[in-house]
Amino acid sequence: MTDKVTVPGIRARKRQGPKIAMLTAYDATMARLLDQGGADVLLVGDSLGMVVQGLPNTLPVTVEEICYHGRAVARATRRAQIVGDMPFMSFQVSPERALDAAGSMLKSGAFEAVKLEGGQTVAEHVHRIVSAGIPVMGHVGLTPQSVHAMGGFRVQGQQEEAAARVLADAQALADAGAYSVVLEGLPADLGRRITETIDIPTIGIGAGPHCDGQVLVCYDFLGMYRDIKPKFVKRFAELGDAVVAATEAYVREVQAGSFPDAAHSFGMKKEKKPGDPTGAKSVVRSTPPGYGPASDEG
Repeated sequence: MTDKVTVPGIRARKRQGPKIAMLTAYDATMARLLDQGGADVLLVGDSLGMVVQGLPNTLPVTVEEICYHGRAVARATRRAQIVGDMPFMSFQVSPERALDAAGSMLKSGAFEAVKLEGGQTVAEHVHRIVSAGIPVMGHVGLTPQSVHAMGGFRVQGQQEEAAARVLADAQALADAGAYSVVLEGLPADLGRRITETIDIPTIGIGAGPHCDGQVLVCYDFLGMYRDIKPKFVKRFAELGDAVVAATEAYVREVQAGSFPDAAHSFGMKKEKKPGDPTGAKSVVRSTPPGYGPASDEG
């Protein structure tokens, strides 16, 4: 197995490379596949509110929900670092509340680091969390938890004054002890400027090619949203089309009576024996009970 990705390893990529490849994951099956594909970091993002729960934004997501999905991802991940998003109002109230929530996420969610949105206003929160031995990934620029204050999901830092604020936010997080920072929804030139200024890795999403790494939502890069494609998303597969086509084929065969056929059916046994295992395997290393026999053989 390739060496586990750690906080010191992520920080070293700022100087040594290669660039950091980060993706979101919300369940064990997807996490196992992305981990095997070589993703460096798997983020259990509060984006699950939108892409898993079907909500219009991330605001209703809770710590308990993030931890539920974190445990699932952790069970299947061997190499990638596992980071959990701190949900809306789990950290904003006070540094003490932030520390308590971050600790709960490591204890109950199996996370190895937490990510939180904001800059100078949460620098003290980051400092308190890091001082307790909990790694923190920052997030500046377009911060989805501030969607109402921003008037929607809009590119940030396009004017010099606004750009200076975003840079100051990123610097404040680095000074507070964050080991990396996500830059979202920024002009490419600003992404470069921040990356060249601060001494921790930057991970871009819609912030241009000059960051120290990139992150995408797994369903976006796999093409599972066929009708929505943000400008910063590149589809590396078109699994949405494949899933629809496979479902159509399945429905046709079921309705026609051609599935299941003899190859997918079981025969009777002459003597009574305990049921055989199915041959199905867990996506993790534990051995769950089978759900049916794998063949006719005893």
